This record gives sequence, C-alpha cells and structure tokens, in this order.
Amino acid sequence: MSSEIEPDVPRFLWRIVRTLTAGLAWMLLQVIAGIMPGYAFTDNGFSWKNVLYYALFLLSLGALLYYYYKLWRKEK
Repeated sequence: MSSEIEPDVPRFLWRIVRTLTAGLAWMLLQVIAGIMPGYAFTDNGFSWKNVLYYALFLLSLGALLYYYYKLWRKEK
C-alpha cells in the first residue's frame, strides 16, 4: 500500500480552509464595522448610517455567497 493520499483530498481540504477563512473574515468585518460602532442597532431610530451599513452588509453577503458558489461548484 502506498502512503500517498488521493489527489482530490488536499484540494478538498484547501476548499474547506478557504471557506472557513472567508466566512470568519466576513464575520470579523461585520463585528468591526457594524456591531462595535453601533451601526447594526436601531435603538435611537433608523439613520442613514444604519441604511449604509445594512446595504454594505447585504452586498458583502452576496459577494461571500458568490465566492462560495464559485469555490464549491463542480469542476469540469
């Protein structure tokens, strides 16, 4: 028996690492940009800062999901 692993296994593991890294970086960005300064909360009413934060939140979430789609779709 050979001690080599199949060639698909390292690629699969790197996909998992890139998925986790991108997700954690996105979550960290949301914490730093929205939760810590308070833009994610609407306690005192809805302001333009909240609208800007949530617009960028949805745009970055779409970009993250698109990255995941491109990363995990079947290779030809």
